[in-house]
Amino acid sequence: MPIPITYSLRNLRRRKAMTLMTALGLALTVSVLLSVLALVDGLRSTLRASSQPLNILVLRTGAPAELMSNLPRAAYNALKNKQGIAHSPSGEPMASLEVVTVISLENPQHPGGTTISFRGITQVGIQLRPGITIRTGRWFRPGHREVVVGDSIAARYPEAGLGGYLQFGRGVWTVVGIMDAAHSSVGSEIFCDLNQLASDEAREDVLSSVLLRASDPVAKTALIQNLNEDRQLAVDAVGEAEYYDRQTMSSAPVQLVGMFVALIMAVGSSFAAMNTMYAAVARRSKEIGTLRALGFSRSAILGCFLVEALLVAALGGLIGCALVLPLNNLTSSMGSFTTFGETTFRFRLSPMIIGTGMAFVLVMGTFGGLLPACYAARKEIVHALRTV
Repeated sequence: MPIPITYSLRNLRRRKAMTLMTALGLALTVSVLLSVLALVDGLRSTLRASSQPLNILVLRTGAPAELMSNLPRAAYNALKNKQGIAHSPSGEPMASLEVVTVISLENPQHPGGTTISFRGITQVGIQLRPGITIRTGRWFRPGHREVVVGDSIAARYPEAGLGGYLQFGRGVWTVVGIMDAAHSSVGSEIFCDLNQLASDEAREDVLSSVLLRASDPVAKTALIQNLNEDRQLAVDAVGEAEYYDRQTMSSAPVQLVGMFVALIMAVGSSFAAMNTMYAAVARRSKEIGTLRALGFSRSAILGCFLVEALLVAALGGLIGCALVLPLNNLTSSMGSFTTFGETTFRFRLSPMIIGTGMAFVLVMGTFGGLLPACYAARKEIVHALRTV
């Protein structure tokens, strides 16, 4: 016959201070884990929101990112008419030749400047990103030093506001519009006319990448294979979603460090929970003997103390979730060693992440409570009742 759970709850209330201290230790561990997971998931969601299912990104062979790709304009002219590429209502191939570079912007938090992605595109490039709209102002005019900045850039850098001026390349660029990027990484970029930027950078013949759209999923697979096998083009083609998934690796060092810290804290918290439960067993030796004398089995005693450990762990998990909850939707930014640009994103504390945190803390509770519970279950009735 199992011991009623009310017995465990009553014992936890009797030692409130120790229960709360143990729960807080577990809560801090869970909060570290949840913070790291929310950061990585937020960055991943932002990058995924930047991609379209049928879009394909074409880079020079061996280039890990657009900034390090040197794609000849001749390659673009050869691939834009490939079979499988979608066409606009006007019959134009949905293929956008683009050039990507970086500029440095200053703000009060970064007076030394932060690198921002600066992208030269065409009208087709804008059409290939249907989630982008102009919030205020207008789109840039071809042949002019005009730029449209992402909403995250406009919010973080005063000089990039509407009507502002950016000194870059051979002249001054005027901010004529702010685009709503729908929480994608485009909000951390600046768009301008392709040919104007290529002229300023002396890159009329060698640019960065081609973004194109396949006509359907089957054509997308065939087109990627065709481009990768074309030795004359010497390009690497990959689905846009897969490309942005690779960029999530920029958060890998933060994730590894966070996981390592959480693991170290988990070991310490588990031993703290173990000490708490051992102390509870020592203080309640006569109770254990009485329960055994009343007919409760060893497994019932083991289950009772294990339930107490899990209840303390669950309390710690709930406190940890409450501590991290204010981070949800908090805006932050992270630089990338691949793109060398800064990406603004929001922490994302999803139900799955909360569930992972609760499962993690229950595992800690099990680890910390199992040995003391076994020790309590092994006590002989006579010895337990004789304990002072």
